[in-house]
Amino acid sequence: MIFIAKPLIGEEEKRAVSEVLDSGMIACGSKTEEFEKKFAEYVGCKYAIATTSGTTALHLGLLSLGISKDDEVIVPSFSFIASANSILFCNAKPVFCDVNQETFNIEINKIENLITGKTKAIMPVHLYGQPVDIRLISDIAEDHDLKVIGDACQAHGAKYNGKMIGSFGDVECFSFYPTKNMTTGEGGMITTNSQEIAERAYSIRNHGRDEKQCGYDHGSLGYNYRMTNIAAAIGIEQLKKLPKFNEKRRENAKYLNENLSELKKISIPIVLKNVEHVYHLYTIKCEDRGKTVYQLQKNEVGHGIYYPKPLHLYKHLKQYEHRDLKNSEILANEVLSLPVHPALNEQDLRKIVEVVSE
Repeated sequence: MIFIAKPLIGEEEKRAVSEVLDSGMIACGSKTEEFEKKFAEYVGCKYAIATTSGTTALHLGLLSLGISKDDEVIVPSFSFIASANSILFCNAKPVFCDVNQETFNIEINKIENLITGKTKAIMPVHLYGQPVDIRLISDIAEDHDLKVIGDACQAHGAKYNGKMIGSFGDVECFSFYPTKNMTTGEGGMITTNSQEIAERAYSIRNHGRDEKQCGYDHGSLGYNYRMTNIAAAIGIEQLKKLPKFNEKRRENAKYLNENLSELKKISIPIVLKNVEHVYHLYTIKCEDRGKTVYQLQKNEVGHGIYYPKPLHLYKHLKQYEHRDLKNSEILANEVLSLPVHPALNEQDLRKIVEVVSE
């Protein structure tokens, strides 16, 4: 069986976890702080705040920007459910924007038409590992005095104009779920260049205490979104390997592109000229997805449909105003993700191409 995703955990991660267990300091502590520091250095930002998941990173990021009841946040409708749910967690309102048929990312020229007096932020999603044109979004945000919170949960190590994702916007948020380009088992990270936002995030993450403090002085409402030292230990080792993981993903994607590009009933991923894609997912558009899925299943080739339904069609999200989301609905019926992870070998890649070609 060729799996759609496969976390690569080595002896280094196992030793790091054992050291934490032996130390007796297994909750959030010095190892978590070390991971935060190294992740901030990697993406080129001043502050990184580790959390329990990508979803809690998004929630914490929004709260740290002051998003609250009845505020509006513009978000693409074609994304994972956490993008919209995190806005609801703040009692705010998701305003759905359509996406581009070629890049799968938010359709930037439709954003301004969605801005109202209640709009407080834009949440672009770097879907599948390809960065959005963040400069254009930042310009729109600046013109309308809006915050930018990047959903970078699939974009570890991706670059825009040579600069690492995680160093843009007011806040960017990452996930370390096991299928991601790097993992901590479960976990997330917020990155920012603002000391004020970072201090607010540290406090909200830690039950409303002052930055990284213990005790019983709770100055505001907060949550327990702290990452454990165990997860952080895994993250430190995974971060060392991330550049090689991503390079192998790009090599695998190049092979798939070269061998699938001539097929008439599929479209291979389009990559923008000014970005570095990290292929969290290798996603094609497929005219006859049902037959292709059947062939993949029959030949034990893993695959995934990310995502089979745009966000505005989910029962709890239908109530929010939406319009002109045609591309999101079309893509939900066409997208098909193939294995691209670094554990694939040449034989695996050949088989994927053969099955899809058939």
